[in-house]
Amino acid sequence: MDNLLKLLHLAAAIFWIGGMAFIMLALRPPVAAQLEAPVRLPLMAAVLGRFFIVVWVSIAVLLLTGTLMLAAVGMKAAPAGWHAMLGLGVLMMLIFGHLHASPYRRLKQAVAAHNWPEAGRRLGQVTLLAKINLGLGWLAIAAVLLWK
Repeated sequence: MDNLLKLLHLAAAIFWIGGMAFIMLALRPPVAAQLEAPVRLPLMAAVLGRFFIVVWVSIAVLLLTGTLMLAAVGMKAAPAGWHAMLGLGVLMMLIFGHLHASPYRRLKQAVAAHNWPEAGRRLGQVTLLAKINLGLGWLAIAAVLLWK
């Protein structure tokens, strides 16, 4: 059971962090360079919408598996890296919740209204928050692996 929890926890983290890395590093730059706003912004809003479903599922899996693994060892006995990962993970979830509820929601509204300057501004906010979360995700991984 312990290995299954670890596998599910790791898979959820890979989907979330890997998805952010793919969108920020592989998808967004060529889309921004090759497509005009009326095509680029609806495309990115649609891609993000599909990806955010994966993120919500990942968050649920991370919370469930992390809670079960932490409960099995107890907070006092958990390594310092686990505590750091917990704090960073909760911060990432809060940032994502804000990203989804505010800039992403407003991006979709601006795209629906064909307000390309506003949509571009909102996509920039989503990108900044996603970059912060990507960095925090790598810090969480480093903490759990390196801080015993």
